[in-house]
Amino acid sequence: MIKINLLNSVTERQGGAIVAVDRKVGSPVSRMVLLSLVVGALLVAVIGWDVISSQMAKTEAGHKLDEQKQLAAELETVLNEQKELEQKISNIDSRIEAIKKLRSSQAGPSAVLDAMRERVTMVPGLYLESVEQTGDQLTFKGNSPDESQVTQFGRSLEFSNGLFSNLNIETSRSEVTNNSAPVNTSAGAETPKLQIVNFTIKCAYTPSKAPGAAGTAPTTASAAGPAAAPAQPVQVAKN
Repeated sequence: MIKINLLNSVTERQGGAIVAVDRKVGSPVSRMVLLSLVVGALLVAVIGWDVISSQMAKTEAGHKLDEQKQLAAELETVLNEQKELEQKISNIDSRIEAIKKLRSSQAGPSAVLDAMRERVTMVPGLYLESVEQTGDQLTFKGNSPDESQVTQFGRSLEFSNGLFSNLNIETSRSEVTNNSAPVNTSAGAETPKLQIVNFTIKCAYTPSKAPGAAGTAPTTASAAGPAAAPAQPVQVAKN
């Protein structure tokens, strides 16, 4: 009877296979090929990761660029709106300035007459014939039965907290017919005469010193009537 040792034969075969593999792996050529494969795989992985990361960075940069473009467009829109608002504000300021100038030019003559009416009423018997304003210069013409009244009127102008300044007073005497005196019907009787003092006062006018009065536009104002009757109509005309 023949006996076969199967265990030994399998072990011997396995041992022979391992030895063959060891021989193949241990050869220089096999090691070089294996090392090349490993290096190639690593190189492919690195290149792949670099390509993927570069693509991701490019995509992110594209998104940021789009965001920056959107922000730039919004900023440009805001700047345009700001320019439009500034233009509107400038137009409104110009209109306000024009309205102020218009009001100032309209308030000039009335402010002068108000200031004069206040001072004329302080001197009974003084007649103011005309008031002329050219720029910041005023010229008053009138008459009075007494020179002291002219002096009193000049003082009221001088002590006005700077409203009227640099006064120059010129006076002259003249005779006029006294219509209020009784008429003498006797032969050779002369008509009664009355001596009056004509005066011309020139001064500088500073409207900023008077509340509610402004403007230096050239104007001419004329007033007629006695000082004791301030309610008499006053005519105002612009140059």
